[in-house]
Amino acid sequence: MQNIAIIDYGMGNVRSVQKALEYIAPNDKVFLTDNADLITNADRIVFPGQGAMGACMKALTQHGLVDVIKRCVNEKPFLGICLGLQLLFDHSEENNGIYGLSIISGNVVKFTKNNLKVPHMGWNTVKQSIEHPLWHNIDDNARFYSVHSYYVEASHTNMVAGVTNYGVEFTCAIAQDKLFAVQFHPEKSQHDGLQLLSNFVNWQV
Repeated sequence: MQNIAIIDYGMGNVRSVQKALEYIAPNDKVFLTDNADLITNADRIVFPGQGAMGACMKALTQHGLVDVIKRCVNEKPFLGICLGLQLLFDHSEENNGIYGLSIISGNVVKFTKNNLKVPHMGWNTVKQSIEHPLWHNIDDNARFYSVHSYYVEASHTNMVAGVTNYGVEFTCAIAQDKLFAVQFHPEKSQHDGLQLLSNFVNWQV
């Protein structure tokens, strides 16, 4: 049995993520927590998030989780989901400009081209940019569910693991060492989403 910590700082769809993980990993302990020691001692970490990035950064600071996340992302399998991807970057245009965790070099920008309707909401195909264990048994161009108004622009393209298109092609998955993070919601993406979560649970780094 392994311990899978879902970081709960009051800004994520944590219950649905927990239920999905419990479904695909019934023999593991899946728990919600903002306790630094429990997160540090977990075998795997999931970092969800939704809402405004400024409010999320404030909540992470108030819960004393900024340094914990920065340390753990390099030490054990770490999965970011939705805003849990965007928060890893340097800076976002949201909230008139807000600094992120600066774990990944790059920025978060708003959909502005072609009068696109925001938020970008619904099912989109994901083109796999690299081979990766978390894409195991998931077809290239499989469909995943997204809800977001901003997207990430990574400074280094070698960490881009998946892209999708919504008026503009954008990065929807990144991979670096023990970190994998996605813009879409695997917990809401039916079979392929559950497969990605299963791949994460079984990922040998």
